[in-house]
Amino acid sequence: MSTLTIVMYHYIRDLAHSRYPGIKGLTIEAFEGQLDYVSKHYEVCSMRDVVDAVHGRRALPDHACALTFDDGFLDHFTVVFPRLVARRLTASFYPPVTAIAQQTVLETHQIHLILAVAGDDATALARRVRAVIDARGDADLPPAATLYATHAVASRFDGPEVTFVKRVLQKGLPPRVRGEIIRRLFDEYVGIDPRVVARELYMDLEQLRCMVQHGMEVGGHGAEHVWLDTLSREGQEREIVRTVDFLGEVYGGRPRDWVMCYPFGAHDATTLDVVGAAGCVVGLTTRVGVARDLAQPLTLPRLDTNDLPRRGDASPAALEAQRG
Repeated sequence: MSTLTIVMYHYIRDLAHSRYPGIKGLTIEAFEGQLDYVSKHYEVCSMRDVVDAVHGRRALPDHACALTFDDGFLDHFTVVFPRLVARRLTASFYPPVTAIAQQTVLETHQIHLILAVAGDDATALARRVRAVIDARGDADLPPAATLYATHAVASRFDGPEVTFVKRVLQKGLPPRVRGEIIRRLFDEYVGIDPRVVARELYMDLEQLRCMVQHGMEVGGHGAEHVWLDTLSREGQEREIVRTVDFLGEVYGGRPRDWVMCYPFGAHDATTLDVVGAAGCVVGLTTRVGVARDLAQPLTLPRLDTNDLPRRGDASPAALEAQRG
């Protein structure tokens, strides 16, 4: 088959005039530039086309590209959806169940907002997180210095302090402890009723259904947006059952041959077994790369939006390394 380039998006908004201009998002201008670039160099296909290719029912086009949007943000309905329709492009969207069904700000997005408000002073925020951990005095917790040494390792797009804040609050502490700390920091840094933030942050069920009616696709992204590979088999099964039930609400019936986008890209052998048994055919990771075949359809790589040029007249040479 020809290569399949899957691009991953999150926040897309008029950053300068938004409530949280410091959030790590893509500007509308940059997004439109990427759509120009993609339209020039690729043939955009749907995830349904990918599923059909996995089953051998059809071949993907040359230079196939699929656009994916994680986390169910309202940006995707107000900014992304109309621009895709205007260009006659298709895409798939992956909302966490709780964000849409309960309109509550998920912990991972509370962390994003805390970081956005903290801005460039990530060192001070990391220091504050360490202080809060040590002040708790939990006998069963390692010292904050030990946690910092473990998790403060720079990632592709974040320095060590930001990575520490994300990792220790996402999975480095027991769920109850990290939940309490996140709520405390959210109150300190953001200081807005989470119910208000949730209404501004996420789509609702009717908006998802509207996009489906206009040719877009909705797939699974778990229920609570947690690292699935940190859960027991029973915990993973609960996440996937809720995911499938939610997709049934979106589509009006139990989904078949559906697509799973793993939160944080996290999965293990148990995850693949659980989603496969639930009827999932394609799984999306955050592993960086371009799919050269579909031999392992439950663990397809993706490129981040930051890997893609932001102008239609940009040279494709920047992506050649990713194809290699």
